[in-house]
Amino acid sequence: MHQARSERGVSLIDMMVMLSVMAIVGSMATMQMVTVRRALVGDGAMRLVMAQLNTAREMAITQRRNMEIQFVGNNWLQIVRNEVPSGSTVVTNVALEGNARFSLVAGVPDTPDGFGNSSAISFGAAPTIRFGPTGALIDNNGAPINGTVFLSVANLPESFRAVTVLGAVGRVLGYRWNGAAWKRV
Repeated sequence: MHQARSERGVSLIDMMVMLSVMAIVGSMATMQMVTVRRALVGDGAMRLVMAQLNTAREMAITQRRNMEIQFVGNNWLQIVRNEVPSGSTVVTNVALEGNARFSLVAGVPDTPDGFGNSSAISFGAAPTIRFGPTGALIDNNGAPINGTVFLSVANLPESFRAVTVLGAVGRVLGYRWNGAAWKRV
C-alpha cells in the first residue's frame, strides 16, 4: 500500500511555522544577550579593581613599602610604589574596559559595609590612599581608612558594582546591585 503523496515529508506551512518560531526565540535570546553583556562588563570592572587593590596590598606587605593607589580620571587605576628615602615608581597602570567607569548612581544606597557614598571613589576626606607594610589601607597620616569604589557602565542598573576596603586589615570585597539591594560577590 502506498502512502498518499501529501503525507510524506514536511509541508511548506510547517517549515514557515518552524522558521518563525526560531526567529522569535532567536530575537528574545539576542535581547537577553545585551543585558548579560552589560552585567559581564560590570563584573569585569569590579574584578579588575579588586585585583589591583589586592595586588597593591600584597606588594606593600612583601616589599615592606607603602603602595599608593591613584584613581586617574573616571576609568584609570594606578599603583605607585613610594621609594625610600623619596620618589615614587608607577608599578601598574590599568584602564577599565568596555565603557565601565567610576561612577556613583543617584538613588542607589550605600553598600552594607556603610563606608559612604558621597562620591564614586569614597575614602572619606583622604586625598591619597595607600596600603602600608602591615597591609592596612592608610591615609597620609598613617591612620587606617575605609572606603568604597562605585562602578557602572553608562548608569545601567545591571552593571552597578561596588568594591569596599576595610582599612584596618586591608580586606577587599565586591558587591553587585540586584535592583533592590547590594549582594556580596
